[in-house]
Amino acid sequence: MAKFVLSGFSDEIGPDLDVQLRELRKNDITRMEMRFVNGKNVVEHSLLEMKEIKKQLDASGVLVSAVGSPIGKINITDPFGSHFDLFKHTMEIAGVLGTKTIRMFSFYIPEGEDPGTYRNEVLERWSSFTEVAKGTDIILAHENEKGIYGDTADRCVDIIEAMNSKNVRAVFDPANFVQCDVQTYPNAYQALKPYIAYMHIKDALSGSGKVVPAGFGDGKLHEILADIGSCVDGEMVLSLEPHLGSFEGLAGLEKQINITTLEESGPGKFEVAVRALKKLLNELEQTG
Repeated sequence: MAKFVLSGFSDEIGPDLDVQLRELRKNDITRMEMRFVNGKNVVEHSLLEMKEIKKQLDASGVLVSAVGSPIGKINITDPFGSHFDLFKHTMEIAGVLGTKTIRMFSFYIPEGEDPGTYRNEVLERWSSFTEVAKGTDIILAHENEKGIYGDTADRCVDIIEAMNSKNVRAVFDPANFVQCDVQTYPNAYQALKPYIAYMHIKDALSGSGKVVPAGFGDGKLHEILADIGSCVDGEMVLSLEPHLGSFEGLAGLEKQINITTLEESGPGKFEVAVRALKKLLNELEQTG
């Protein structure tokens, strides 16, 4: 049986690390997926800055479940050199933060073009990432994201199997599949099940793609969590990515979201997401 461990993108609470840590503790969460902290993306911080941040984390008892990096979230036609350098810096940041997991992507494909046209370039870039991670215990966790090469389950599997490396796995995001009109369960889940390193807890409505709390959308989180809970031996991190409102950095992260229609996010919205997930897990425990 899986031991579900809650984490989350605490930057959706607020930009300041002190506030993020306070609200995580308030919600009995002891891990975070670090993305934006103190006004900058995690990968934009120097190693010296990261060491100071790590001291704050240690003092609060919060661990980093993953570096929520933007690696691979550029156009496939953009130059790769500087981005590859940023990836190597991100590897160093993961070491400072004491995490073994880096969330990554597989590059935006030009709108209207066949993703297959860019397969070789995507795999070549991912091979470069994988070579750097070789011999370490770092997991490069590919996230399915609308508009990138790996926005469908079959192309996610294609990347992972082509790399043929213990360092390359998947982070499963149900809402992103819903927004791509991909059936999350059983189709996408069963295809990626052998490779899932952890999950993003984000639900969405079919058609509109609107993000809603866990269990309130069409991501079939109940079915997915019930299955993964019964077959995983050990920890399974569930990383909350609520997207229930606007927050600092969202405009630069999500191409598909019109932030002008979103209310301000913050501690209250994050707590709503936490409660929805805990309710879902409680229902699973009672029926399991």
